[in-house]
Amino acid sequence: MSVPKRYLFAAVIAAGLIGLTFVIPSFTSYQLATVCAYLCGIAGLTLLTGAGGQLSLGQAALMAAGAYSYALSANTMSDAGVEGPLLLVLPLLAAVLGAALLGLVIGLAAGRLHGPYLAGFTMALVVALPAVTSTFSAVLGGDQGLWITVEKRPTSLRGTVSNEAWQAWLAVICAVLVLTVLANLLHGRFGRELRAVRDNSVAAALAGINPARTKVTAFVVSSAAAGMGGGLLAYTTQSASPGAYSLVFSLFLLMAAVVGGIGSLTGAVWGALLLVALPHLISSATARLALPADLAQRLDGNLSVAIFGLVLILVILLAPQGIQGLLLKLRRRPGAGPARSSAPSSAPAAAAADQLPAPSLPLSDRHQSAELPATQKGQ
Repeated sequence: MSVPKRYLFAAVIAAGLIGLTFVIPSFTSYQLATVCAYLCGIAGLTLLTGAGGQLSLGQAALMAAGAYSYALSANTMSDAGVEGPLLLVLPLLAAVLGAALLGLVIGLAAGRLHGPYLAGFTMALVVALPAVTSTFSAVLGGDQGLWITVEKRPTSLRGTVSNEAWQAWLAVICAVLVLTVLANLLHGRFGRELRAVRDNSVAAALAGINPARTKVTAFVVSSAAAGMGGGLLAYTTQSASPGAYSLVFSLFLLMAAVVGGIGSLTGAVWGALLLVALPHLISSATARLALPADLAQRLDGNLSVAIFGLVLILVILLAPQGIQGLLLKLRRRPGAGPARSSAPSSAPAAAAADQLPAPSLPLSDRHQSAELPATQKGQ
């Protein structure tokens, strides 16, 4: 898909989702806003882990950086008497920049790490988050977090559009913008360099690519996307607290990326939908059962974790490329020919264009010099 068509497709999707908020309930609009916030974080993981092969367990910490950056900037501006669009736009920019700055620090520190070492380093960020907020409780609010002053919907829309629908509008526009930027990067020169470094950093260096710079850039871009997601969550919930960005949530983001299809931005959409819909469906199902109060309370949080883990196992066994990979496989006509045959022309162009080369999730850079002759021979 060409860049102009990609922009047109993004505009159509955004307009369709915004129009959908006029016919769905307010709570569903709130869920749509949450899906878009999660989608930003999962899409960042798709770039970092799917295309770059760098396993990160700290995406929740980057979303927290975005949420706290949004909270601090919004509260400061509100105390200064700032109102209107500036109170809406500038905190979101602060969320993106704050998370991107943290991603730059992480990228520079973890540029030489790979595999379980990189995963452990990024996981430590999430584990350390409560301690950081407690240490700087005067600024970050400690375990209770921060309450945020947000800009409500415009006065002209009040009485016509609910507050939840307005939140969904903002989240949809931001999520579509993030996906469009990531799609342009992944289908351009940076995406080719990133996948080359993922497959063989030695061969990529011989081809004139700087592996360290490419990895750091991937961390920054992924962190900026996560920061946008954290800022949207902060705006939607009007709060930022360490409990909302726990290690379990970080693992959920990675699991959602894998279930949806770690090599596809469209797969990130499926993962975000599942991450929001599955706990709601489980909670609704358990609420209809005549269970004791203590048992229902235990199942409320633990059952969704168990079922999500079961879904992850089934997807890995039955559809290694995730939901999006399975859909693309089913969309192919029977007997359509060998491997180089593509999806039929009737398939949506965006889904086909979004599908990146299926990564094998390499967790290391494969520095073995023995692979170099084979790579050169393949060239």
